[in-house]
Amino acid sequence: MRVYNTLTKKVEDFIPFEEGKVRMYTCGPTVYDYAHIGNLRTYIFEDMLEKSLKYIGYEVYRVMNITDVGHLTSDGDTGEDKMAKGALRAGKTVKETAEYYTEAFFKDCEKLNISKPAVVSPASEHIDMYIKMITKLLEDGFAYESNGNIYFDISKAKDYYRLSGKNPEDLLVGARDSVEEDLSKKNPADFALWFTTSKFQNQEMKWDSPWGVEYPGWYIECSGISGKYLGEYLDIHCGGVDNIFPHHTNEIAQSEAYFGHKWCNYWMHGEYLNDATGKMSKSKGEFLTVSLLEEKGYDPLAYRYFCLNSHYRNPLTFTWEGLDGAANAYKKLKTRIKIIAGVDTLEYLCKGGRVSKTAATVGELANIKPLITITDEGKVDAYCKCLGVVRAIKHIFCDFGSLELDENFPLYSVYTCGEENVEKLEKKLTTKGYTISDRKQIGCTIGAHVGPEAYGLIFVCK
Repeated sequence: MRVYNTLTKKVEDFIPFEEGKVRMYTCGPTVYDYAHIGNLRTYIFEDMLEKSLKYIGYEVYRVMNITDVGHLTSDGDTGEDKMAKGALRAGKTVKETAEYYTEAFFKDCEKLNISKPAVVSPASEHIDMYIKMITKLLEDGFAYESNGNIYFDISKAKDYYRLSGKNPEDLLVGARDSVEEDLSKKNPADFALWFTTSKFQNQEMKWDSPWGVEYPGWYIECSGISGKYLGEYLDIHCGGVDNIFPHHTNEIAQSEAYFGHKWCNYWMHGEYLNDATGKMSKSKGEFLTVSLLEEKGYDPLAYRYFCLNSHYRNPLTFTWEGLDGAANAYKKLKTRIKIIAGVDTLEYLCKGGRVSKTAATVGELANIKPLITITDEGKVDAYCKCLGVVRAIKHIFCDFGSLELDENFPLYSVYTCGEENVEKLEKKLTTKGYTISDRKQIGCTIGAHVGPEAYGLIFVCK
């Protein structure tokens, strides 16, 4: 597998630290509001990356933070805490706000078929880890205390700008309007590791520390969480291009200073989703969410398809016309996806109301093995009855052979639990020259309707 590495600015062979395993960290949302579809484009890209790695055989352990404290309204050390501002707007506590929008975020992810990472960790749960890291950075001379706050000294970092490619002169006060003078810092680009009461007087979420009662900086949170769950070495770190500087740049500086060696080998970033006025954001234009797309009659998976029709490293412009085109293409694609499966027992089809109790009883006595398919609406449909497993497998093979496959897509065998029947089906297919890409276990939602020992095929027709 080859990937574009933001760190080296080139496409490289992917080689993990440990053969066959991938330690992956993805920056999670700041949960002060609903995620807009621009945010979610990045998570779709990260989901596809994880699933692609798993598809080619890697064991992927992915960790994501939930930022519920420390992220300011500016990427510099200025402005209000986004969480505090969001809580004030909602009339809730910060904790209530974080819990509400975290749940909303993962509901959107579920609608977009974005898998939940192995570990999802709120930043506020790891204060001890941040204090431990900051203490060591101070002891080793990488950080300093000034006016009550703790700052990282970027002059001590090795090749600080290598990820972003930024010109240090651009960060001089007066060179850019976005650079603000902070007399507490040795360098304009030095960043806060810990804020104290010297800066924020009305912060709701605060903790005691050796340096004062307040809260951690945004950047130290990701280093602390990834270090706790993934260790000293990280294979892939992902995020949006807006995270490259200063967020990910600062993560590298503080993590490598803390661990004493190179921390992460591959950095991958998704580009912006734009609208007619430029980068899509919560602060301007129409605030587009997954719920709003649904209200307008769009399947959220049509938006996923819209995103996947563009390379993740290319800016993508959202238009309703473009989404209409993606929705139509996705609808056509769904009609080409076929599922043919055999059911070993009528018990669960009976429980689901698809066959009567009488028919199920008679069928079980006669060793009837129905064949089913999944409709475009996702419903289980029993379309044929066969006498015994052998005849059912033969019928599946005939139905499958009568269709014209699109060889650009994989052929999967599927099963619920118990693999004896699916192995028989695979043997018949392979003897006829077909190649099974992989064997997949059916999830519990469909499995509850078809029961154990179900087996079948998933493929795409032309």
